[in-house]
Amino acid sequence: MLLGDGSPTRHLSLLTGQDVRIELIGMALDPHPSKRAPKEINELKPPLLRRQVWLQCGSQTLAWAESWWNQKEAELHMQNKNQPIWQSLTKGRSELFREVDGLALVTSDWLADKFEQEGLFWSRHYRFFRHQRELTVIREVFNPKLEIWLGDSLRKQLHK
Repeated sequence: MLLGDGSPTRHLSLLTGQDVRIELIGMALDPHPSKRAPKEINELKPPLLRRQVWLQCGSQTLAWAESWWNQKEAELHMQNKNQPIWQSLTKGRSELFREVDGLALVTSDWLADKFEQEGLFWSRHYRFFRHQRELTVIREVFNPKLEIWLGDSLRKQLHK
């Protein structure tokens, strides 16, 4: 799940047997990205737009994601803001390349509250490329409840 180049929303749907629903948290210009943002966003042409969502299957929130886009690219590719990015980008079967740039174990009270689980949480960030150029940078954080379907992820042992 962390290193795969398939769609996390598709994986969540296959694991749970339910459709993934997007809860849009926000989508706005991000003129001064946080220092904690992936450094790869510097490869995107400003002005940057930042989108944040919860990924839900049934009553369970299984992931949080944020993405950064060039504003014009976002307007072109994300006409339905409540649709998973993968569905928006693969409309018309356009070819994409995904490159995972980093993995991390993170903790956050607001994630713990929404996931109804204590941290540590697996996180990854990656870029999508189209026509050999960066299209977007995406960061995802996964709910430990996924271990129901995937098995123990050893996150607690790795934190020691």
